Amino acid sequence: MHYTRGRSTKLRLYLLILFCISGLFTACSTNKKITYFKNVPDSLYRGMAVAHAPYSDPKIQPNDILQINIQTIDTKTSSELQGAPSPGLPAVSAANSSVGASAPYVTGFLVDKDGNVAIPLVGKVKIGGFTTTEARDLITQKVAVYYKDPVVNVRFANFSITVLGEVTRPGTYIISNEKVSLLDAIGVAGDLTIYGKRDNVMLIREENGNKVFVRFNLNSDDIFKSPYYYLRQGDVVYIEPNKARTKLGTTDPTRDRILTIGITALSLLVAIFSATRN
Repeated sequence: MHYTRGRSTKLRLYLLILFCISGLFTACSTNKKITYFKNVPDSLYRGMAVAHAPYSDPKIQPNDILQINIQTIDTKTSSELQGAPSPGLPAVSAANSSVGASAPYVTGFLVDKDGNVAIPLVGKVKIGGFTTTEARDLITQKVAVYYKDPVVNVRFANFSITVLGEVTRPGTYIISNEKVSLLDAIGVAGDLTIYGKRDNVMLIREENGNKVFVRFNLNSDDIFKSPYYYLRQGDVVYIEPNKARTKLGTTDPTRDRILTIGITALSLLVAIFSATRN
């Protein structure tokens, strides 16, 4: 009787170990679904040049907030030419920091509905539809009427991208660099979770008052050829959950980590117990 019970216990342990091993094989098979750019060969064996979509600088739009720095020989005049705090926009200094409710306000110039900014001592300057480089050149011309050899720099203070869905840190991010790609946005949000659908990433953009929806497949290098690969101010990237996440319910990273650690610990204990029994 004792011998039969021992064999039954051992059989159950073997079955449990077999189940854990099969789970590992299943995880390996799903690796094909979560790997980016599967069609790109190993660069150690063969080089491959991928065509890239052309990049164009973003245009200044109404309600944008700009950081306009104007430097002159007179330091007092330079400080007077800087923008006053624009209410309602949290400031984020790091490129990978999300907007927070307690963040301080940015300092900058608000672009009005007609595309104008009001600069002290200079007055209104129409820069709507311009790139920051074009705006810099125009403002330099305006300021040069009053001051000799001014140095002007213009950049977006509210260049924000929103990343939602199955990413590690969903939220809205202020980006310090105007040239932001889809992969940059995903990286800032901490990459996709294992439950994110890599073959169906959606971009939502407003163009001419209409919403445009574009889908990407991260398993293919074709995303580099898309004219929507580089993001614009206010773009929203949405990562759809896969079937596994739908079955599990809402996203809970803490629960996922605990579950993973528990399964690993259980597998280790079973292996140790089985070895000692032998």
